[in-house]
Amino acid sequence: MNLLLTLLIAFVALEHLYFLILEMFFWTKPIGLKTFGLKSKEYAEQSKVLAANQGLYNGFLAAGLIWSIIEKNTEIAIFFLSCVAVAGIYGAYSTKNIRLFYVQSVPALIGILLLYISY
Repeated sequence: MNLLLTLLIAFVALEHLYFLILEMFFWTKPIGLKTFGLKSKEYAEQSKVLAANQGLYNGFLAAGLIWSIIEKNTEIAIFFLSCVAVAGIYGAYSTKNIRLFYVQSVPALIGILLLYISY
């Protein structure tokens, strides 16, 4: 993998580590409420277990992407970037928040495209 591709995959991994931290540790804090557009602290308190579970899944995505960098393995990178892209597409669709698509899916899709071009 070339440097640009490695940096892009690392960026996507760091995004998901950030999501993990927000969802697992800051869901009910002002930064979590603002980032996810939560209407009330009460709702955040009621849904914090679900958010923590979601954060854990984001951690697994980050771990897979980091693994692909360490192993310099294109197939692993394509798999985890595809998972990220699908998660972003579904998230944007289900929440009706197109920003989610641009933040999560677009970098992953660019990574997949660059992997195929360089392969």
